[in-house]
Amino acid sequence: MLPITPIASRTVRLPLSEGRTMGVRFHCVMRRHRISPDSCRGYQSAPSSASTLLGSKHQRETRGQQRNFTSINEDTPYNLCFLRHGQSTWNRDNRFIGWTDTPLTDDGVLEARVAGQMLANSGLKFDEVHTSLLRRCIRTVNLVLMELEQEYLPVHKHWRLNERSYGDLVGKNKKETVEIFGKDQVKRWRRSYDEPPPPMSDNHEYHPARDPRYRHMLHLLPKSESLLDTKRRSKVYWDETIAPALREGKTLLIVGHENNLRSIIMRLEGISPDDIINLCIPRAVPLAYRLDENLKPLDRPDGKLDEATGFLRGEWLGGDQAVAEILERDRKQVYDTSIKHNLEIDDTRKKWTNWMNFVVGKPGPEARAKAEQEEKVAA
Repeated sequence: MLPITPIASRTVRLPLSEGRTMGVRFHCVMRRHRISPDSCRGYQSAPSSASTLLGSKHQRETRGQQRNFTSINEDTPYNLCFLRHGQSTWNRDNRFIGWTDTPLTDDGVLEARVAGQMLANSGLKFDEVHTSLLRRCIRTVNLVLMELEQEYLPVHKHWRLNERSYGDLVGKNKKETVEIFGKDQVKRWRRSYDEPPPPMSDNHEYHPARDPRYRHMLHLLPKSESLLDTKRRSKVYWDETIAPALREGKTLLIVGHENNLRSIIMRLEGISPDDIINLCIPRAVPLAYRLDENLKPLDRPDGKLDEATGFLRGEWLGGDQAVAEILERDRKQVYDTSIKHNLEIDDTRKKWTNWMNFVVGKPGPEARAKAEQEEKVAA
């Protein structure tokens, strides 16, 4: 099996909190921009220009012919990619979300576009997309497909791909909840296999029964869910929809939520109930799998599990090290009570936002109008 060969990839050091940086591999995402040395002050190893990153037209075309993670794959016809949505307003505010329909922030839009660029330049082409009924996922899909120039793809939305219900925790600040109940209890509520959070009352402010999209399935609405509960409903969708499509040779993109994706990946990878508590999924970093005829993951080119989580045979298109550093930041955001500021909105995050806007470019008026219209339809 051949490794993924991105086009002219380059590692860029981006700032994290507390004086740290993270290395992110960008794959020809700067095709419309020339970058001067003065523009890159404070960023290590930034490429000096778009031409440096991309090379000549002939070189780009030659490399394009060598892409080997595509719908037409020499090793297997069964290809699948997972993607968690971009930052939503409650991700930014560090609140438990569950089925609450929080929109993407401006940074979330940017994260989705960067994910789309990663996918576009990996060579993957999809046949269809599957996602939840929640607009943070739906808009991520729309933005990714625009970057892929595959807006024509069928997009299937289903409640079985919704995030898990966090019950009575919905709306609460995660770090404040850690201060009240302790790190171990909150981690079990968030990441364990069969321990659900306290149930949501019928008059809860954010009860999904208040949302008209669920008016025909009120009897199915959960008051709280463990990962086991989430896995039971995602299994139905996998068995009835995902697996048949994969067996037809379709290449699928599943855009979801952290716990719903964890429930699917747990089953796909055969992760034990005891180990699943240690698996986390970052926002907006594609995770690509090649599967065998039994829809089991093929090994990575190096024959090892990913270095970011230690569990996965899929490949992070953003690189293992970058994912590991994102997950460490996310861990501190929730569990490290010695950190009082919000890591999602501090100065280093603002530097990241400015840099990403510069790298991928702001969407044009037509793209912005289309995304806004699609979000209104999704709502």
